[in-house]
Amino acid sequence: MFKGSFVALITPFKNKKVDDKAFVKLIEDQIKAGTDGVVVCGTTGEAATMSAEEYEHCISLCVKTVNKRVPVIAGCGTNSTEKTIENTKLCKKLGVDAGLIVTPYYNKPTQVGLYEHYKAVVMECDLPIILYNVPGRTGVNISIDTIGKLAKLKNIVGIKDATNDLLRPIQIREVAGEDFSILSGEDATIVAFLAHGGDGCISVSANIVPEKLAKLHDAWQEGDFKTVAKYRDELLPVHQVMFIETNPCPVKYAASLIGYGDGSLRLPLVEVSDNSKLVIKDTLKKVGVL
Repeated sequence: MFKGSFVALITPFKNKKVDDKAFVKLIEDQIKAGTDGVVVCGTTGEAATMSAEEYEHCISLCVKTVNKRVPVIAGCGTNSTEKTIENTKLCKKLGVDAGLIVTPYYNKPTQVGLYEHYKAVVMECDLPIILYNVPGRTGVNISIDTIGKLAKLKNIVGIKDATNDLLRPIQIREVAGEDFSILSGEDATIVAFLAHGGDGCISVSANIVPEKLAKLHDAWQEGDFKTVAKYRDELLPVHQVMFIETNPCPVKYAASLIGYGDGSLRLPLVEVSDNSKLVIKDTLKKVGVL
């Protein structure tokens, strides 16, 4: 179920509130472009600064809009195990296909603590779970050994790995088996990640260039490596500029240029600098988005 081009959806805002119309349009455009699945209320969706009401609303609206056409993954993780269980139960009730659960941030749990955290969630919640490993944001890294142990638990079905360590997909496959979904969290190295045993990517850039990314993944699965290389090279400038400042600041600005929200963010995130805006706009013109 979880392979190919997944989009880490932004949450478009208008006048500081969720822009439902733009959000629905973004989701519909993703499905039309061939995106294989959507991730709602993740890092790129600014879930960390949403109210409880906004969080539930965005997931519910996403599930309703998708209407089972592609898988919906919802961000459920927090640095509290009890709160993560609460979120995951809610996501199950709202009809998502899987929960994306980040490693607890700030607390810095040991590997034993990480194992017990995820175990507690799956013991309480009957929902497929995708581990989310992003040590650059959380300060903790799930070891290969811990992933192998977690993969044996019911309902832990995959991982989003955003370490940019290209040995990890090979190592994860070895300990977790062929049925475990291994998804990249790093756009720029996706082809190398796939070549090392990955199944797909949860992409920031897909908000802006969904069709090209869908075609890259389709070409990979068909063994058309000439087409893969074409899109790899075309997309690199987009991947680079989407991280010119802290995600999701650049992608929110880029999305506003093509009709998805007003580009605003929730504090403590702020809009990108004027110089970054010029670079983003110039890049999107060069790749034919603008």
